Amino acid sequence: MISVIIPAYNEEKSLPNLVSHILTVTSNREIEIIISDGGSSDRTVELVSELGVLVVKSPKKGRASQMNYGATIAKGDVLYFLHADTKPPDTFIDDIIGSIKIGYQSGCFQLAFDRNHPLLNFYAWFTKFDIDFFRFGDQSLFIKKALFKKLGGFDENLIVMEDQMFVKRIKRQADFEILKSEIVTSSRKYKEVGIIKLQLVFTVILVLFYLGVSQKSLIKLYKRTIG
Repeated sequence: MISVIIPAYNEEKSLPNLVSHILTVTSNREIEIIISDGGSSDRTVELVSELGVLVVKSPKKGRASQMNYGATIAKGDVLYFLHADTKPPDTFIDDIIGSIKIGYQSGCFQLAFDRNHPLLNFYAWFTKFDIDFFRFGDQSLFIKKALFKKLGGFDENLIVMEDQMFVKRIKRQADFEILKSEIVTSSRKYKEVGIIKLQLVFTVILVLFYLGVSQKSLIKLYKRTIG
């Protein structure tokens, strides 16, 4: 069984649609959906609960903490971590099972945006390559539960880059596949901030992270430049 774990915080606009989509494309499959909420103050919990999926309140806010907490509750043999503003391909269950059957213990999808724009298409194009620099949580992540436990889950000290660092740790222990199917993520932030500006901010944060700049400083930079 696959456990779909979605960290959420004030996602009333996107999460109900995502959950409805997953329920529709997996109606005959053995899965569970776990929403790990970080203390939403909007109607996220109410709206998602009405759809009949499990909603739990994480003891700590933060994507890494919320995903780890969701994993402790999960009953599936495979964990699938998914962002609230992304939409997996209709075939995601078969894609994941197929990958595991041929020997992979973890992997992700290639990325696409919900807006057709040359620059966004260019950014997404890089995610097809097996280069850690281009691995981010928007691509989602599947991993066998036994391996997740062995690795100790996501580093809860990281507010940004927790996904990329976890993939690095996975690849030291097991084979990792980048699936050919695409997961579609929201371009809302790019539209609000500006495509070039937002990508530049992301790149600067990525470089500074690898140069050893503190999480506190990176978050401060993000908020100062984007809001």
